[in-house]
Amino acid sequence: MRKLVINAFMTLDGVMQAPGGPEEDPTGNFKYGGWSFHYWDEMMGKTMDEFLAKPFELLLGRKTYEIFAAHWQYIKNDPVADKFNATKKYVVSQTVSKLNWNNSFLINNNVVQEIDKLKKQNGPELQVHGSSNLIKTLVNGNLVDLFNL
Repeated sequence: MRKLVINAFMTLDGVMQAPGGPEEDPTGNFKYGGWSFHYWDEMMGKTMDEFLAKPFELLLGRKTYEIFAAHWQYIKNDPVADKFNATKKYVVSQTVSKLNWNNSFLINNNVVQEIDKLKKQNGPELQVHGSSNLIKTLVNGNLVDLFNL
């Protein structure tokens, strides 16, 4: 059985936001996106390298998928982009009908059961990046093995 690992950027007071920039996710009029990027240091780089070094597949909610797909699939010769582009991506959404990023697979029904089936398959760990709405479903379904916050 493979592990399901949550990787999220979160403040001590519970704000979860991607490091890209203010325009990346302005949901709820949040205008401070990207704030954490300026505080990255050698330790943060080492931490990121560690969880990207092992084999993984991605499990993403719709919003994170759309942000990732709008960026990573157009980046070439970059270690992170190369891994994200090559790996399988499972996307949980009830509103998307077509996924345009290679190796992407839609999960739109029986989410907890379908992800439980994925966990029981042989394969690398399933990494969730961002995807705060999906994380609630995963926690409620008792599917999370590890949180990296």
